[in-house]
Amino acid sequence: MEEQVPSLGSGVESAVARAMARVLPEQAGADPLVRPSERADLQSNAALAAARTARTAPARLAGSLAEALREDRTAPIARVEVAGPGFLNVTLTDAALWHQVAARAADPRLGIGTPERGRRTVIDYSGPNIAKEMHVGHLRTTIIGDSLARILGFLGGEVVRQSHVGDWGTQFGMLIQYLDEHPDARWHQADLAADTDAVSALDQLYRAARALFEADADFADRARRRVVALQAGDPPTVATWRTIVAESETAFGRLYDRLGVLLTPADYAGESTYNDQLAGVAAELEAAGVARLSEGALCVFDPAFTGPDGAPVPLLVRKSDGGYGYDTTDLATIRHRLRDLRADRLLYVVDARQSLHFAQVFAAARAAGWLPDTVEAVHVAFGTVLGPDGRPFKTRSGGTVRLAELLDAAVTRARAVVAEKNPGLPAAELDRIAEQAGIGSVKYADLSTARIKDYAFDLDRMVSLSGNTGVYLQYAHARIRSLLRRAAEQGLAPDPAAVDGTVAPAGAERRLVLLLDRYAGALSDTVAGYEPHRLCGYLYSLAKAYTEFYETCPVLAAGTDAQRANRLVLSALAADTLRGGLDLLGIAAPDRL
Repeated sequence: MEEQVPSLGSGVESAVARAMARVLPEQAGADPLVRPSERADLQSNAALAAARTARTAPARLAGSLAEALREDRTAPIARVEVAGPGFLNVTLTDAALWHQVAARAADPRLGIGTPERGRRTVIDYSGPNIAKEMHVGHLRTTIIGDSLARILGFLGGEVVRQSHVGDWGTQFGMLIQYLDEHPDARWHQADLAADTDAVSALDQLYRAARALFEADADFADRARRRVVALQAGDPPTVATWRTIVAESETAFGRLYDRLGVLLTPADYAGESTYNDQLAGVAAELEAAGVARLSEGALCVFDPAFTGPDGAPVPLLVRKSDGGYGYDTTDLATIRHRLRDLRADRLLYVVDARQSLHFAQVFAAARAAGWLPDTVEAVHVAFGTVLGPDGRPFKTRSGGTVRLAELLDAAVTRARAVVAEKNPGLPAAELDRIAEQAGIGSVKYADLSTARIKDYAFDLDRMVSLSGNTGVYLQYAHARIRSLLRRAAEQGLAPDPAAVDGTVAPAGAERRLVLLLDRYAGALSDTVAGYEPHRLCGYLYSLAKAYTEFYETCPVLAAGTDAQRANRLVLSALAADTLRGGLDLLGIAAPDRL
């Protein structure tokens, strides 16, 4: 990854590359294979990889490379040793370590470059349904998608956020007809109590409309006619629909604000957006020979997609009755994002059960010529949130868990934990910190799990001050900020320019420096697989490394002024890295906890 401040690892890679060019010219340009090591600062496996081609023993080749590295006066290397069958264990100079700390601490971006600059990514996530409350099923798409949007944006990319909102279809005929026949129904936000939002009221009214639709054939007929009226643009029907959409979007916005999610109404792209494009999509696919008629329906039959019986699984472009479904809408969406939004990359953060659907959509778009090979299209799939019983998370009555209720429960639990840890906090500050800790705990529990895996929702574990939790990371950050406040009270402040490269770092100090230097690598790994859990794992390791440093390396009571100056800068860099990493996950980093 391009960096503002090149990593120590990249410096060693360059040195090993120079040594390879000198010792084994025919393999110049080979990967230096530099990795972190538990036995040294860094390790190179270059000799092991090159020995077979060079027809020499790995240990012998490693010895020659080690000698070349020792003679390289420009390398940031204090010591290099051959270990095992041919590993090169590298110890960096103290000056190189401290120079790195000072350079990263002095940089507002902590040394991170902008490798995504010039690349436009359209990322599809969240996608709630109008007139329905967001529930636990919306949690992962919203949180994972938002984190990826933040990271890609931080790395210099142009990110176009898109929430594919469900705002069209038969259900709106039912709801609008029911509202028309029940004028006393209260669903406008202005008419509701402060603790009830419009989408909650609309959700209940939709349930009532659905029940009536199934029980009353006459109402069902009227509702179907209302669907036709909506599709035909009937002004009163469209006006009611627009109000329903607006009220719902306002309610979504309040929940997004609480979650710290970047989505705004400008990012909503409902199914209705593409309604007038569906016929053109079908015609274009048919004309290109990508889709063909089958029993009156227009379908894409790709031999790559077959069922258990070996028969092709069709992608339904147009139904036999002339209607369109979500297959067509997603085809229109991908065409729009490529032709109009000029995407260089498409990310769809959607649950893993839609894997076949997106594979078919991407294949059809490529066959139609809309999706060129130069554009990456990725279904960023994720698993399910489970309850304590290992089954999909439900309420006690078997219903879907409302997202707002889930967050309330997390904040309540976090409030108890924070109050026990810091009983002297004023009530207002306790409420603010509990909100940050509770929301952060839910988000971190989700993001720290490999996205393709299911995970169990366990509030007690999520808000724990120990273990791999969001609250643990927030507490680690708050502890460093407390240390820096105490330093300020003594007239001391971290100053990168005052870092002394002649100070010998202690073991825990050295490990912390090396881990801070791997921040860019953690972001690179995260983007490579669109896996936020990799950044979570890095931040957890960083918090643990700082805890070890804090417990073994006095800062304010350091043995010398130079030690204290260095450790203050190191502490500030650790705090800034934790805060920056948490922000990329969409999680607050309180200064007090």
